[in-house]
Amino acid sequence: MNNAIGVFDSGVGGLTVAREIMRQLPNETIYYFGDVKNCPYGDKTREEIIKYTDRAVKYLIDKGVKMVVLACNTATAAALNYLQDKYDIPIIGVVQPGARRAIQATENNKVLVLGTKFTAKSKVYDIEIENINSDIQVVDKACPAFVPFIESEGNVDKDATKKIIHETLENTRNLGVDTVVLGCTHYPILKKDIEEYYGNNIKVISSGREAAREVSSVLGYAKLHQKRFNKKDHEFYISEASENFNNIASKWLNKEIIAEVVDL
Repeated sequence: MNNAIGVFDSGVGGLTVAREIMRQLPNETIYYFGDVKNCPYGDKTREEIIKYTDRAVKYLIDKGVKMVVLACNTATAAALNYLQDKYDIPIIGVVQPGARRAIQATENNKVLVLGTKFTAKSKVYDIEIENINSDIQVVDKACPAFVPFIESEGNVDKDATKKIIHETLENTRNLGVDTVVLGCTHYPILKKDIEEYYGNNIKVISSGREAAREVSSVLGYAKLHQKRFNKKDHEFYISEASENFNNIASKWLNKEIIAEVVDL
């Protein structure tokens, strides 16, 4: 089926998922929606997150997408079940794939999840992991400073990046975990820096990369894979004009991106 895959995030973070889908499934077309006007989602209520996410997902569905990826852990935690009940097309999140990969990766059954305030408070990773393996101990750590830092391209400054990671994660070094889940799709931008902070001896899992694999499985099962000769151009939409979004998207995707501003 030659319709596009819809990818939604609160801002630029979901581009890490979109990029991975493009890499793994080069025949597929992506329609990406970044709700930059309301970013970050991590400090909002569940009701607000559902409202904003539903609005953007409906926009993508109206554009004819064949499935939607909630490339945002906070939106997944708050709105996935609601959206799956409301719409008929496949809608997947990033939490379940990330949780499964963490279970496979950990050897000492101690996992640290880094996420937004909402994701950490929701314990969504704890629940998913416990459903599969209740022997695994999960610690949640809210990192509210990371998303604004990345959205403003603060990570370009390596000294500033080291400083914010140290200030945020200082009290996690003595937890004894052997696996860290990046429970926000913005965080893979800091993946190498986080690995270095832990001395490169802890496994760091990107939930977005695992979600891209899930997309392939869902498309295969539903026989929705796109044929190469019908491939269309990727499209990008944002809820407010943002040079930052265009600049970051262009860098990450290695092509000029000028997102269409949509007033929802």
